[in-house]
Amino acid sequence: MSDSATPVPKEFARLLLAYEVASDKPADAKDSVAFRVCEKLRGPLGKLMGVDGFRSLLSRALALACGEVPWLCSLEIKADGSLVGLDELEAKRDSRAVAEGEAILAGQLLGLLVIFIGPALTLRLLHDIWPSWTIEILE
Repeated sequence: MSDSATPVPKEFARLLLAYEVASDKPADAKDSVAFRVCEKLRGPLGKLMGVDGFRSLLSRALALACGEVPWLCSLEIKADGSLVGLDELEAKRDSRAVAEGEAILAGQLLGLLVIFIGPALTLRLLHDIWPSWTIEILE
């Protein structure tokens, strides 16, 4: 994989983020959609690979995303694997730039999952987290 998200994971990430927004409950709306997606992935992946493993995976995804969207570099990953700092970035950026940055970060994370565990297990994991989402084939 190159240093940028391949088109399939990036487009797949856009679909996932759109689904997350559409299925959003008003109480959840305060957080960035990318943060919500990462948080939902953090639990199952943390159980599978440990908190340090998930933090490493997210750190690599963030580093790759920073190559395309430099302002994402100001995000931080806490010891528990959660992201902090997007609220401040959202205040400084227009919504289109934020949406693109979120899609790139999520695409990088999904792309790394595909590399490490394969498309079938990635789809299974996503289906377990979002069971009502009709997931298309990811290659």
